Amino acid sequence: MASLGGKVALVTGASQGLGRALALAYAREGAKLVVNARSEESIRPVVEEVEGLGAEVLAVPADVAESESVDRLVSQAADRFGGIDVLVNNAGLLGPRVKIEEFPEDEWRKVLDANLTGVFLVSKAATPHLNAGASIINLVSGVSVEGRPEWGAYSVSKFGVEGLTQILAAELKDRGVRANAVDPGGMNTDMRAAAYSREDAESRITPEENVDVFLYLASDESQGVTGERFKAQEFVR
Repeated sequence: MASLGGKVALVTGASQGLGRALALAYAREGAKLVVNARSEESIRPVVEEVEGLGAEVLAVPADVAESESVDRLVSQAADRFGGIDVLVNNAGLLGPRVKIEEFPEDEWRKVLDANLTGVFLVSKAATPHLNAGASIINLVSGVSVEGRPEWGAYSVSKFGVEGLTQILAAELKDRGVRANAVDPGGMNTDMRAAAYSREDAESRITPEENVDVFLYLASDESQGVTGERFKAQEFVR
């Protein structure tokens, strides 16, 4: 795997699960990190882990669903590091697992704001600060290409991220910036446990074991690869 030495990576939703695993994986490969979560308290342990690996890290508490919060996140990243090479839009909410007729409107809006509008806001704010050859990596899902019962707002939001990724790829191609979508598949995470309460969590891959495609897409090895959709667990090396 190519080194990420000298690259600046911004990872949203980095306090736990896949976001945390990616921050640590990127740090091990030499990247400088900007890590984000909604609260300073939740992101602090990850900062300490990243620093323990010898990587430079900036933590910015921010709600990706709020434009002012996002502008602060991106401006602080740009002020500290001068530009962004890797943007991972990972932050998101599951929401209720109920039928559409039972779905609360406020929860619907909350999930779409976090999962879709958040990706839009962060990508929009970050675009002027993306260095040549930068990589945007958007998280999607198995339910973003196939609607399934009781996946409601989560599924719809991820369908939207699929389309937004294609638009970003087309709009930024001339700048040499690539945008790709990654379906991480089922992992041993709190979100997975909430979605599948009867499943044996130990039967699933851990986030730490599922980072290979994200390292590939962050590295120069994937230059020229844009507008694609990857299944992370088919990429594990």
